Amino acid sequence: MAKLTYYYNLLSQPSRALYMFLKKAEIPFEGKVVDLLKGEQFTAEFEAINPFKKVPVINDKGFVLIESIAILRYICRTYNVADHWYPKDSVKQAHVDEYLEWQHTNTRADCALYYLHKVLWPAMNGKPVNEQRVAQLEKKMIITLDLIENVWLKNKTFLCGNEISISDIIAICEIDQTRIAGFNPYANRPNLSKWKMKTESCLSPYYEEANEIVEIHVAKYNKKYGIPNSHI
Repeated sequence: MAKLTYYYNLLSQPSRALYMFLKKAEIPFEGKVVDLLKGEQFTAEFEAINPFKKVPVINDKGFVLIESIAILRYICRTYNVADHWYPKDSVKQAHVDEYLEWQHTNTRADCALYYLHKVLWPAMNGKPVNEQRVAQLEKKMIITLDLIENVWLKNKTFLCGNEISISDIIAICEIDQTRIAGFNPYANRPNLSKWKMKTESCLSPYYEEANEIVEIHVAKYNKKYGIPNSHI
């Protein structure tokens, strides 16, 4: 039986999320790393797979899917995975969908833009960091992190209940990305800190495996600029 083919790069937050999920759910796949720093996503070969020139992408026996949330839902519907990841119960599933829809313009947008403006784009363009813009983004990101702390994690172990779901995998990858930009999202947020430890434990050992590249970049940033922010 042909394996699912997975195109990814672990520096990408959605790529890490899907990688951990496939591993934890024991979905056999053939992994193909796309070297983003070398521009492999812009090659004609990859553009034929994904015209948007982004990762992650799956090819499941000829069926190509290019958006991480859609991929996660597809895997849960198509393969034999534990129900808690994306419950069949309509109410429970709606709670998972509720966070996944909310995070597009909150966790995903705020954490990713902070990292892009503070680290990636200045490094790629050879230009100094726009400190004013980064400060604006940090302020908005803090609001989002506080909403996760005080609303999404209020009286719950995980974002959508007391069992881990795909929403938690998506969230932890986005939140962790800010650490590469010298930010500590877990400082002074006890609910978020407990959730992080629980989620990491549930995803182990694949969390550590997928996040090895994150820790390398965190160490590089900290060595260059000092310890992460802890003023929040």
